[in-house]
Parts: sequence; structure tokens; C-alpha cells
Amino acid sequence: KVKGERVWRTYIGGRELDKLQGLDSYKDSHFPELWMFSTTKANNTGREDIEEGICYLEDELTTLKNLIDNDPIGMLGEIHYKEYGESMGILIKLIDSKERLTVQVHPDKEKAMKLFKSRFGKTECWHILGVREDSDEPPHIYMGFKEGITKEVWEDCFKRQDYKAMLSLMHKVEVREGETYIIYGGVPHAIGSGCMLLEVQEPTDYTIRVERVTPSGFEISDEMCHQGIGFEKMFDCFDYEGKSLKDVLQSWYLKTKIIQENSSYSLYSLIDYDTTTCFKMEKIIVYDNFKVEDNGFSCLYVLDGSG
Repeated sequence: KVKGERVWRTYIGGRELDKLQGLDSYKDSHFPELWMFSTTKANNTGREDIEEGICYLEDELTTLKNLIDNDPIGMLGEIHYKEYGESMGILIKLIDSKERLTVQVHPDKEKAMKLFKSRFGKTECWHILGVREDSDEPPHIYMGFKEGITKEVWEDCFKRQDYKAMLSLMHKVEVREGETYIIYGGVPHAIGSGCMLLEVQEPTDYTIRVERVTPSGFEISDEMCHQGIGFEKMFDCFDYEGKSLKDVLQSWYLKTKIIQENSSYSLYSLIDYDTTTCFKMEKIIVYDNFKVEDNGFSCLYVLDGSG
């Protein structure tokens, strides 16, 4: 069993994670994320001396990373090891947002290699687990540029720090529990307030931010904006190919597929390898029993119930 790690972020949230973890008190803070299966160190400027993000086993005697490093083939399987070595190839989180996250983008694999010398980018998938009923507005996400947006227009918004203009250039989508969205590397996005979601992503923490101050007033450093590559290069991470809202939902909203249903369990596909080669995610509802079988390796997280 792996012990999840609460991780510091620039935005505020985490109250619903406190409840999920069974803590005595619930509050929002700068620890709005629970990294559940992680061998990736969080990239937080000013906190470099703190090893955040790497998960420990439940007994807290060793890390998941150490366990894999000592027996990568046994832990990950021979096929996976030949392709990715000692890397799991994924990072899995729970995220709970009290406030909207700053507008951001992550590099795709090509840009990650060019700008960060990393074989992994940060394509990610969001599965909405719940929404806050006490939010100031309906829970939502922003994703993708509208049609006709240019790099020059986007850079100008950044220079003026015109947040309203930035948001107006992106698609705003209200979300509901049970929905799933894919955010490819290069696609600008922001998780809105009031969302609790499960995120599966490539195992990096390269986050390019274009807002210098969060909605709650936290000032973001230059390094946290451009991740060390500089303000000029960071705009190369964005994909400026705009889409209509219809195309956005057709491309990035993923319909749940039924794999198998019987008296013992129901098995659903939330995202599969037809959508991305980076990862897949399934949902299992167990009524009696279910045996996990996979040629590679699997991370299993229990959201509700006991057994």
C-alpha cells in the first residue's frame, strides 16, 4: 500500500481531500493536492530543499521510488521496463480547488525534450469526482484557445496581465460529477473553483503560468511562471490552433465506455490508448468480487467502500 502525499501548490483548496482522508478538521490551504502514486518530485520555487511529491509506502520506511529502483522489472513488468526503464511513466493525483487555478500550459513530449531535456511532457486527464455546492459559481474548467488567437495576442495579454482577457480567449465549460476530459500537452487550461478531480498525467511537474497573481492574491515568482526556460521561450509551449466549442467538446470530452457488466462487478473505460498512448484509466464498481489482471502494472485507488 502507498501513502498519498499532500503537496504545496500556488492555489488554495484541499478541504474535500481532508474529508476524504478522514481528518478531524477540514480546511482549505496551500495543500490542495494528494499525489497518490508518485515517483516525481514537485517543482516548487523556494521549497527546493523539501522533497515533496514522492510517495512513501504505508509503513513510511521507504519510498515508492526506492521500491521500483531496487526491482524495476518485478514492480513494473518486463515490457514496461524495456520501454520506460525505471520510470512508472505516470503520476496520479487527487485535486480539490477552492479557487480557480492560474491559466497555464504544459509541454508536449517534443517541447519537453527541446526545452527541458525530458522524455516526458505533461499530457493529463481529468475525471471529475465531485463539485462543491457552496462555490460562488458553477464548477467549471477552461481549456483551449478559441479560433483566431495568435501568439502575439496571447503575449500581449501576459505583458498587460489582463486576466479577464486571457480567460475570454479560452473556452469555459461547466463540469459535472462523472465527466472525463483530456488535456493534451500544449493546450492552455485552468481548473475552475469548486472541482474535485482525479488527474492522471505524464510524470513531470512542468507548469507554465501566465498569471503573476492567483485569484486569492498569492504572488507567483518568475521561476514558477517560466520554469527556468525564460519568458520568451515559455510561449513556445502553447498550441495556438484554435477550436470551436463544438470541436473542443468533441475532441477532449471523453464518453465513458462499458467494458463489462455482470452480477459481480461493472467495469468502465474512462480513457484508453485510442485517445493517448500515455495512460489509460478504468472505473470499477464491485458488487461481489473482482480480480485485477494486467500485462503491465496497475495503480488501484479505492474511493468508497471497504473489502
